[in-house]
Amino acid sequence: MTENPTPSPDTLFIKAMPVIFVFFWSTGFIGAKMGLPYIEPMTFLAVRFGICVLLMIPVVLLTRTHWPARGIDYVHISIGGLLMHGGYLGFVFLSISLGTPAGISSLITGIQPLIVAALAGLLLNENVTLQKWIGLLLGLAGVFLVVFDKLSVGEGTLFGMGLSFVALLSIAAATLYQKKFCANMNIKSGNLIQFAAAAVYFLLMSLLFETGDITWSGELVFALAWLTIVLSLGAMTLLYLLLRRGAAANVSSLFYLTPPCTAVVAYFLFDETLGILALIGMGIAVLGVALVNYRFKKTGNI
Repeated sequence: MTENPTPSPDTLFIKAMPVIFVFFWSTGFIGAKMGLPYIEPMTFLAVRFGICVLLMIPVVLLTRTHWPARGIDYVHISIGGLLMHGGYLGFVFLSISLGTPAGISSLITGIQPLIVAALAGLLLNENVTLQKWIGLLLGLAGVFLVVFDKLSVGEGTLFGMGLSFVALLSIAAATLYQKKFCANMNIKSGNLIQFAAAAVYFLLMSLLFETGDITWSGELVFALAWLTIVLSLGAMTLLYLLLRRGAAANVSSLFYLTPPCTAVVAYFLFDETLGILALIGMGIAVLGVALVNYRFKKTGNI
């Protein structure tokens, strides 16, 4: 009788990558919520990515990492980084700083698989079936219910929620751009290039629109350390590895799992709650995700 071979650590890690990514990514909204009372959003991100650059430089130099061979590759990698970090993170942090609950910002930006799956068929030649379109529409309906449930929270928060939608468009564009133009970039040197581009961008935004004042606290130091090491270095590396291994629409479907994870953590840390209508909306969105992912599994694309 032949025994099943024990999976290697590499195989186990590959299988665990989506779960680890979802958990890491969902905590990003919590880190922003924790740190922003002590620092302005653009200054926060300028410090964060400045630290990322300082941490990555010795890693790239000591490991003799290969750099992009063509000048255009530097441009593509930088644009991908500005869309992912500058656009997505910048508007998420602005949104939360204006009072948008972390769970709501996570839910709004978490519907980016709808946009990616729709555009992937046109831009990346990925198959978009009728079943998938039904799932996309259900997801949109679910998010509308969640947002509608919060329409009475006030003008400032509504504007903040609008910024979360801008962040949604940015991360969708970043995912498609990264898959099309940066899928083969070296993870270490590519990350360093993108971190440097983001650090310069946020530094300029901070100098132009903010005071640069920082109130140092244990919460801010923890948030900076967590977002720098776990999110920027850990989650972003996992995202690029996942994009390299799978279709953009497939990988993007993981983002549907981050709002529930964020909502659970935000409930315990910040006492954030969702109303009945919002919970129904989340359930409808999850149903849409199930329809989208069922087709993926059935055709063997995952």
